[in-house]
Amino acid sequence: MIISSDEFVDLPSADGGVMRVHVFRPAIEGRFPGVLLFSEIYQVTAPIRRLAAYIAGHGYCVAVPEVYHEYEAPGTVLAYDTAGTDRGNALKIAKPVAAFDADATAGLNFLAGHAACTGRLATVGVCLGGHLAYRAALDPRVLAAACFYPTDIHAGSLGLGKDDDSLARMADLKAETLFVFGRADPHVPFAGRALIRTRLEEVGARYEWHEVNAAHAFLRDEGPRYDAALFAQATGWMFALFQRVLSASD
Repeated sequence: MIISSDEFVDLPSADGGVMRVHVFRPAIEGRFPGVLLFSEIYQVTAPIRRLAAYIAGHGYCVAVPEVYHEYEAPGTVLAYDTAGTDRGNALKIAKPVAAFDADATAGLNFLAGHAACTGRLATVGVCLGGHLAYRAALDPRVLAAACFYPTDIHAGSLGLGKDDDSLARMADLKAETLFVFGRADPHVPFAGRALIRTRLEEVGARYEWHEVNAAHAFLRDEGPRYDAALFAQATGWMFALFQRVLSASD
C-alpha cells in the first residue's frame, strides 16, 4: 500500500512548547485504525520512520510523537553513538512519568480525532517506547498494544526519580497485549521478564508472550544486532493482533 509519510503536527504541550507528532498513513481515501508508535531513546530516527512506514503500509494511520520534546527542539534526532545514547538515557530519567503519560493522552486524542482514523486505537513501541506503549495502553480507549523489549517495567525505573508505577497499575490494563523480548537482552534479564509475566498472570491480563534468541534492539534495521528474519516474525505477531482486535466490530 502506498503511503503518505511527510506529515507532522505540533501539538501544544503542558510546558508551553510543542510536541511534534509525525504521521504516516495510507495515501488513499478512507479511514484506518490508529496506531500510536513510541520510539526508542533516540526519538524519530530513520529506522523508526521506516518502522512507522511499514506499519502504515499495512493499512494503519500511525502517529509517532517526539518523546523528549520538552528538552530538544522539534525535529531533533539523537545519534546512535555514545553521545546520543548518554543523552537519551539521561532524558529518560529527567522527564517525569506524568509527562510521558500526558504525551500519550495527547497522542491518542490526536489520533482519535484524525480524519484518516476510525477511532479504533492501538499502541506499539520499542525499548523505551515499548514501556511507553504499555503505559499508553492503560488508557481504556486502547484496544491492543505491542511492546517490543520494553525497558524499565520490571525495575520500576522510568522517569524522574526512577520510580514508576507500571507494574502496580497493571490491573488497569484492559487492552490485549503482545510482549516480545530477546533472551540476550541485558536491559531486561530473565528475572525481570519473569517478574513482568508473573504480574500479567496475577491480574488476569489478555496477553501474548514471546522470547526469541536475539539481543536488545533486534528490530532496528541499522547496526549489528538487526535480525531481519526475526523482524518479519515479530511484526507478523503484531499485525495478527492488530488485524484481529482493531478490525473487529464493537
